[in-house]
Parts: sequence; structure tokens; C-alpha cells
Amino acid sequence: MRIYFVGSHATGKTTLCRWVSRRYGLPMITEVARAVLAEMESSLDALRTDMDLVAEYQDRVFARQVAIERLHQGAFVSDRAFDNLAYAAEHTTVVADLMGDQRFRDYMKWVSEGTVFFLRPHQSLLKDDGVRAGVSWDSVLRIDGMVKLMLEQHRISYLPIESVSMQERVRAVEFVLARCGIAAQPVVKPERARPQTIPPTLGNPSIDSWPYAIVEKGDVEA
Repeated sequence: MRIYFVGSHATGKTTLCRWVSRRYGLPMITEVARAVLAEMESSLDALRTDMDLVAEYQDRVFARQVAIERLHQGAFVSDRAFDNLAYAAEHTTVVADLMGDQRFRDYMKWVSEGTVFFLRPHQSLLKDDGVRAGVSWDSVLRIDGMVKLMLEQHRISYLPIESVSMQERVRAVEFVLARCGIAAQPVVKPERARPQTIPPTLGNPSIDSWPYAIVEKGDVEA
């Protein structure tokens, strides 16, 4: 019951992750990078000018992701997984140390035992995410390539999702999860009281007495 959505920024991971959380009744692990960034009281672009600080940031993001997943005891849908290490490769000089750590190897094995969806980039999805100063198509492609490299390097099976149609994305996810034995929760619609109109009781009712009934004060619509 571990479901991951991985890929570059601006690919729609969060939207699809929220849908799975609601549809399958699973707790959702939101992107931890934003929380760590807020704790450090900084911005991502500001961090990138301080190599030591950005290295600490990426290490804390990875450690937080691992810790939160363990708290959920294997039943969750996660918005990202090891993705921040792709950004570490892009913006720091410590990615070799991070990936050489036993924590990383253990975590990649843990992810490989889950169900992984790899969302591919599309220019129509580009938008400012409120964290980065701007969303560059070239940057999106670089991160996408690094995420794919890590998936292949660690032999993590995944389903690539390239369509930008939400309907097609949902159908792909439903298909995979159904064959993994993960059942969606039934959609329960609240019952609404339906007003009922009861015709007056007539001594000798006929088909012509509805929807009008003869009463003492004239014709009244039922």
C-alpha cells in the first residue's frame, strides 16, 4: 500500500496524489521540501547561493521523507520520494555523499517494493509553483532525466504517465492499482430527502383527479 508519484516539478504530481488519497482512503504525504524550507526561514533561490546551506537543506529533506514514510507503517500515497536528490545533483556538490549513504540504498529498496508512477513533463503544465523564482523548461527536463536515471539505476519498476489529460491519468492509476489488489473506496453520496406530494384523498378518485384535486375552496395544484 505504498504509492509514489515521482518526477520533476510542474508535472501535476500533487493533483494526482490528492485524488488517489481521497479515492482510496490513504493518508497523503505532502511534499516535505516546502516544510523544511519554511523551518529554515529561507527561499530555495536564496539557499542556492550558499553551497553549505543548500547541502544541509537537501540532506534534511531526504531524512524527513524517510522518517515520515516510516511513521505511516507502509500505508500511504506520497507526493515525491527520492526526487530531491535529483535537485541535489543539480544544485549541490554533495550528491555523491548522499547517494553513498546506506540510508539511501535502504530507501531505494523500500521504494522499489511500492507502486511507482513516473509523471513526465509537458510544457502546457508549466507554472510558477510559489517556491522557485521561475519555472524553466530546461530545468524541468534536467530533473526529469535525473529522476529517470535513478529509477533505472536502482531497478525500480514504474509506470510512466505522459498524458496531460486528468481522465487518462486517473484511468492509468486505477488500472494499475486494481491489478495490485488495491480497491477504491465506494463513493457514498449523502441521501437527500425528496419532498413528496401526496394527493388529497377523494371519495372516488379517478385519473383526472391528479395533479388537481377538487376541494371545498376550488382547484389547488398538488
